[in-house]
Amino acid sequence: MNKKMVRGANPYMPLWEHVPDGEPRVFTYNGETRIYLFGSHDTKKTDYCGPDYVVWSAPVDDPTNWTCHGVCYTASDGGDLYAPDVVQKGDTFYMYAAENRGSSIMLVTSKCPWGPYENPVKTELGFDPGILVDDDGRVYAFWGFCECHAAELNDDMATIKKETIRNHIIGHSKPFWIKEDDGHVIPTDGFFEASSPRKINGKYVLVYSKRYEYPKPELGVLGSCNGFLSYKWSDSPLGDYQMGGDISFNGGEIITGPDGNGIMTYQWGNNHGSLMKVKDQWYIFYHRQTGCNEYSRQAMVEPVDIALDKNGRIYIGKIKYENGEPVGSDVVDCTSQGFNLNGLDAFSLISAGYTCHMYDGKGEPMYQGNAEGTNEGVRVAHVQPVYEGDSSPVVDIQSGATIGFKYIQFGETGATKATIRGDFPQGFTVKIRIDTYDGEVVAAKAAETDASELAVDLSKAITGKHAVYFEFTTEDDDKRAVFDLFTFD
Repeated sequence: MNKKMVRGANPYMPLWEHVPDGEPRVFTYNGETRIYLFGSHDTKKTDYCGPDYVVWSAPVDDPTNWTCHGVCYTASDGGDLYAPDVVQKGDTFYMYAAENRGSSIMLVTSKCPWGPYENPVKTELGFDPGILVDDDGRVYAFWGFCECHAAELNDDMATIKKETIRNHIIGHSKPFWIKEDDGHVIPTDGFFEASSPRKINGKYVLVYSKRYEYPKPELGVLGSCNGFLSYKWSDSPLGDYQMGGDISFNGGEIITGPDGNGIMTYQWGNNHGSLMKVKDQWYIFYHRQTGCNEYSRQAMVEPVDIALDKNGRIYIGKIKYENGEPVGSDVVDCTSQGFNLNGLDAFSLISAGYTCHMYDGKGEPMYQGNAEGTNEGVRVAHVQPVYEGDSSPVVDIQSGATIGFKYIQFGETGATKATIRGDFPQGFTVKIRIDTYDGEVVAAKAAETDASELAVDLSKAITGKHAVYFEFTTEDDDKRAVFDLFTFD
């Protein structure tokens, strides 16, 4: 099949790459303006992160075309590097490298955005540092785990101005391991980790990972959960931060269950990222889990809307309007399309690893990508992590499951045939549905013998942009299918 693999989808880096905790930056270097992504590097496979950082970038004119610049920094102590941040001041790029699993923040510098970053200097910052260079050149740092602190930095970019320290600048969550309320706990909107300050439309916006300590049934959250990226805002960098809202949730497409509550269709896990404007569009950068744990995370992105109301409050996410005025915001959809805002090209090869929906068909939510590995060996559909090659399969697909993609672009001419590849045991039937997971069936094909490829005519030509779902059924509940990739003609 002489077709190219789709690129710049979600995840937007190649499926063999695993760069979570991404801090996006737009830098102009040597006359070229590009998006740069700085994150940790999940290379250990059985634990978080690894001993090096890599840099990826894409031109702002084509954010689907990512280039790897290689390793930019290796831990000076040989240990694991957690989430970094990078800012530019003058002609120097400053990286805050989180050595020793985030407990020792080292400042390293370079004259080039992709490094190498050198000359480590110990800073006075803590876990998950996030840095803001303000319009007047003053620099502010935010950091913390289960409590958020902030301060202005001195000119050395490493030490803090002690008189500016704001401890507990926003309220925090109270996970089970924190035994007492210190007076700063906000169970409904609590900071967990992943500080990332931005200045947007004159407002200071703090993006962070929130931990809900109570159910949020409309999103399928039945207990504590830290899969959210949320925000608060202020009129000054170290000022009083006001309630914002949730921007993204890495639990996949949320569908409505039989009881009216939401059901997440992708395994949630920890989350980390930020906001960045690319040309005229704002995006939220975040990460997802693969496999059955949190050790093979991947960089994701979704477009967001941003608006100010007449009182100066900023709204970010999927914004609600009344009479043209913003009045609220919700999390944006979790999709497969990434920077392909018109949808993924139906006539390219599309890896099943771009799925944003894996539903078992039985009304049960997807499990969390559990860091303790308690889901290892559980036979439930999941994206299998890969570390080479162009495709990442969905494995352990049981009868009744749907694997979905938002969105696919069929164009004006449309498609009349579909081909899917994987491992389909004899007796499995694959149905193709459009628009919703229980929507119109436009094709069905049974595997009459064990098959690695199924080709089927569509019942009608499909044109335009649609969500597409593949439903798998068999009479043998012990059988499992593997879904590798698909395309249309």
